[in-house]
Amino acid sequence: MSQGRRKHSPAFKAKVALEALKGQEMVAQLAARYEVHSGQIQAWNKALAVGASGVFGNGKDQKSRNDAALFARLYQEIGLVRAGRIFLAERSGP
Repeated sequence: MSQGRRKHSPAFKAKVALEALKGQEMVAQLAARYEVHSGQIQAWNKALAVGASGVFGNGKDQKSRNDAALFARLYQEIGLVRAGRIFLAERSGP
């Protein structure tokens, strides 16, 4: 019988990806040792390579993305409130 779906912690993913990045062992050997699929290790390694620049930044990029998402959500809420007020004003009559 197969195992259920496992969730790995970010620390575990970073550890495995860093070991793969070192290149001292083949990905297949790491996959066997940590009991994960080799494709998963490669995906974690790619995510580490893409996200590594964020470690050395001061977080401005992530903060600006979070702010932009927040503003978009707030403008959407404002639009819904305005549309509701217009609808209710038209329905209530003079």
